[in-house]
Amino acid sequence: MDELDRKIIDAFPGKIVRKDLTSLMKRGANVPTFVLEYLLGMYCSTDDEEIAQQGLEKIRKILADNYVRPDESERVKSLIRERGQYTVLDKVTGRLDEYEDLYLGDFTSLDIDSFILPDEYVKDFPKILTGGIWCITKVAYDYGNDVSGTASSKKKKDPKATPFKIVSLKPIQMPGLDMEDFLSKRKDFTAEEWKSVILRSAGYEPEALTEKEKLHFIERLVPLVERNYNFCELGPRGTGKSHIYKETSPYSILISGGQTTTANLFYNLNRREVGLVGHWDCIAFDEVAGMHFKDHDAIQIMKDYMASGSFVRGKESINADASMVFEGNINDTPQEVLRRSHLFQPFPPEYNNDSAFFDRMHYYLPGWEIPKMRSDLLTGGYALITDCVSEFCKEMRKYDFTHKLDEYYELDNMNTRDETAVRKTFSGLVKLLFPDGNLTKEDVKSLLDYTIEGRRRVKEQLKIMAPAEFANTELGYTDVSTGETTVIGVPEMPETLV
Repeated sequence: MDELDRKIIDAFPGKIVRKDLTSLMKRGANVPTFVLEYLLGMYCSTDDEEIAQQGLEKIRKILADNYVRPDESERVKSLIRERGQYTVLDKVTGRLDEYEDLYLGDFTSLDIDSFILPDEYVKDFPKILTGGIWCITKVAYDYGNDVSGTASSKKKKDPKATPFKIVSLKPIQMPGLDMEDFLSKRKDFTAEEWKSVILRSAGYEPEALTEKEKLHFIERLVPLVERNYNFCELGPRGTGKSHIYKETSPYSILISGGQTTTANLFYNLNRREVGLVGHWDCIAFDEVAGMHFKDHDAIQIMKDYMASGSFVRGKESINADASMVFEGNINDTPQEVLRRSHLFQPFPPEYNNDSAFFDRMHYYLPGWEIPKMRSDLLTGGYALITDCVSEFCKEMRKYDFTHKLDEYYELDNMNTRDETAVRKTFSGLVKLLFPDGNLTKEDVKSLLDYTIEGRRRVKEQLKIMAPAEFANTELGYTDVSTGETTVIGVPEMPETLV
């Protein structure tokens, strides 16, 4: 263990895990990382190797005996019936039936009818009502007392008639996070140490990264902490672009292949239901080259939503907070791509020269500056369990740090969209690196330089698409105390650095 390991262990008891154990267990367990790490936090949160090994065996047994796979649902139902009760590891989602004045629950993988969810679980674990929570649940089978056994009663689908009953329920995700206590720990770490805490908690080893690469990996987390944030990362394969959105947070969803429908993403007119944007904090489109919509209005709806966080569907005007992430592959060097086209070239033809769509991007992360994943980039040290990180990100979405730069700097040569993009990116990075809001002028400058670079990269591509409309791209800032002006360029276009 190094000094940072010891500080993390002292500051966050019960919320830490050795990340090498995560990698070890992930090889043979097809469960979300945040679930696996919560179990590791319960049974292996120790520096005693013998106890850690005992904990690993306990976790392996839990996963082997109790984890419910959808294709094994009928077998598990049979085990509950034959044994009278059985413990399952599955996600439980609750809802209030106001007509019957009771809470109902559903399993994600165990295919049984809705069951009565005792009130105390909803009161103790309110997250069960907002997207669900992974639990170890003891389920009993009691057929005779609650249903008549007639064919008609079995067809009613009455939740009060189901023979499956909840005996006990124990969350294996964090039911909540004491933010006041969590934020109070920030002062115990230097700025560089806290950056390492965040990177290690996401699974990366900061010692193997340059300062710029560290910021790139942290920038990937900004859509999870900032509402209505539009983020683009294009670059080579194998750099872990989708990992954060698939494994780190239960509040984000990754759409593989980039294909979905307007009804699924925004609003289903037939069912009068809000789509994914109303149910997730972050929606990530993997492989943007395949991002196609059958509905011709979808791109316009997407543009409206990315600009304002709202859209109109039918007679309804709907607001949502979900951030949008667009990921794709660039196989050539950026210089080679720029010689032929622009750096948004991987998007499909219907988007490819739509400057209005790309102008909504708050940040373009250059994937070609991120190293391909290799073993030394993955940390083996102690860090926060990913479920703790996801809860922290969820709670930080409520805060706004866009004003934190105004004490020291004024933004220059920016239109409204430029300023919104820079401020939102800056706010997201402050939430992650300085969540208590205490940062120095040097800290602000460092983040501002990085923030403006990502937005200028967007502007330079817009200038290629529409030279007259986006002729002025020299984004920068002025020091309010000295009057000194700084213009930020982008490395792949050397002329912007002059």
